[in-house]
Amino acid sequence: MTIGTGSDSNGWSRARGLVIKTLAVIGGALLLKRLTKSTTRWDHARIVAESLSGEKFSREQASRDPDNYFNLRMLTCPAAEMVDGSRVLYFEQAFQRTPQKPFRQRFYMVKPCPKEMRCDVELNSYAIRDAEEYKNFCDRPKDQRPLPEEVIGDIAEHLTSIYVKRCERGKRCLYEGSTPPGGFPNSWNGATYCTSEVAVLKNNEIHTWDRGYDDDGNQVWGVKGGPYEFKPAPGSFVLQN
Repeated sequence: MTIGTGSDSNGWSRARGLVIKTLAVIGGALLLKRLTKSTTRWDHARIVAESLSGEKFSREQASRDPDNYFNLRMLTCPAAEMVDGSRVLYFEQAFQRTPQKPFRQRFYMVKPCPKEMRCDVELNSYAIRDAEEYKNFCDRPKDQRPLPEEVIGDIAEHLTSIYVKRCERGKRCLYEGSTPPGGFPNSWNGATYCTSEVAVLKNNEIHTWDRGYDDDGNQVWGVKGGPYEFKPAPGSFVLQN
């Protein structure tokens, strides 16, 4: 009787241990599946939009190479949302010493790439119908900004499209993209077309490279040595990727 009881007890202990291990394996598998759940197309668009947002400066780059890069302020913030979920961002650039006088103003529309394209996020830039009305948009209290429906009505002509995709493992960037071959029409400073490149790095660092070319393929505006490197201002919100 004693031997039989001991045998049954040992058998139950082994069975219970097996059940616990099985549950642990199943639980671990479910957790792993949850953690590695594929990111949706709209998740990619949200991450890129949030990474672009905020106040960033090229201060460090300008200190290293003042002959080729200015200390610029890049400021971007949410402005509206389209019916299909696309995010509209207001963007402006100014010299750091005169932030209230932006020399470039745009609307960005961020949305997933069409399913048939080999990219994750489509980043479109548009002119602003009355750019003067939007100066320092992000610096103003929300009740002093144009309303979202006004923003949508003030989206003017399409300027460029950048097709962004996730960076391969091992690269420094999180996302990167460029305009398609041939760029987009542009007439500033003798150009006939322009190209743009963008890279999203960790800690919301953004690299941008805009260049204009004439009919003969000569670069007539934009830096030549590499992209501008914009880093968030100290103390600003950083998206954790």
